[in-house]
Amino acid sequence: MRSMRDMTATDTDQWIVGRRGPKNRVDPSRPYAYLMEPECTVGGRVEDTVTVFLTNSECPFRCLMCDLWKNTTDESVVSGQIAGQIRWALDRLPPARHVKLYNSGNFFDPRAIPEEDYAEIAESVSQFDTIIVESHPRLIGRRCLAFNDMVSGDVHVAMGLETVHPEVMEKLNKRMTLDDFARATDLLTTNGMHVRAFILLRPPYLSEAEGVAWAQRSIDFAFDVGVECCAIIPTRGGNGAMEDLAAHGEFEPPSLDAMEDVFDYALGERRGRVFLDLWDIEKVAGGVPDAKARVQRLARINLSQRVEPRVSPLR
Repeated sequence: MRSMRDMTATDTDQWIVGRRGPKNRVDPSRPYAYLMEPECTVGGRVEDTVTVFLTNSECPFRCLMCDLWKNTTDESVVSGQIAGQIRWALDRLPPARHVKLYNSGNFFDPRAIPEEDYAEIAESVSQFDTIIVESHPRLIGRRCLAFNDMVSGDVHVAMGLETVHPEVMEKLNKRMTLDDFARATDLLTTNGMHVRAFILLRPPYLSEAEGVAWAQRSIDFAFDVGVECCAIIPTRGGNGAMEDLAAHGEFEPPSLDAMEDVFDYALGERRGRVFLDLWDIEKVAGGVPDAKARVQRLARINLSQRVEPRVSPLR
């Protein structure tokens, strides 16, 4: 079987898509999920944040590690549906001061969210102090500035930096450069917005030690160019392509040790907020003798933003 390592950029999309399973059935009039959870804010307070996972069309970028396509539509949503999804979810959630509008791709892709809907969306989230959206760096531009002008709260844009490893970045099929990320960050911060960077911990083609080192370098780069918050994402399988790479010995998820090393390093630098994504962490922590206590430590640090002593090994 041909490994992705041998492929050119021209056939990478087809290789990735060809290893997918079926999409989940979604309703374009409803978000596919919504929740509320505490998060440490820019001001250092722990406050409730609601997240609405919007249903819309698939991201045009076929990133190697992505599984967000599973909850997307094949066609663009009808004008008005995104604002309707937001209102529907907020009617069912307790009040909060911060909202994440995550849409499995790019908020500023007009094929996903029609630009003519920005004003209605802005009105739907007018009660929030902070509005967090996500986008590919190459889609940061005029539409982002227009949306920022419409909302009453502070706009935070989450962007996938993933890794600063040059060869791995290319293999991820991200279709961007570090200059693209830096340019987008500069445009956002110059116009009064905050930037949150997604950092992959141990993407494909890296050993455990390399994964830790390059995640640390990636975090340093993000803060150097003006990012306010870094979210560390342990790289996972589940989209078909990653399983293929694992079968070739080219991917293995990071260990709990690696997560602790990178998280402690990033917070120790004291350059901004840092979160460690604990979703599905049981797949990595399963079988580790002291896993429960170690995961609880990581969850506390996510809220406190202060490094705690490591959990003593069980004897």
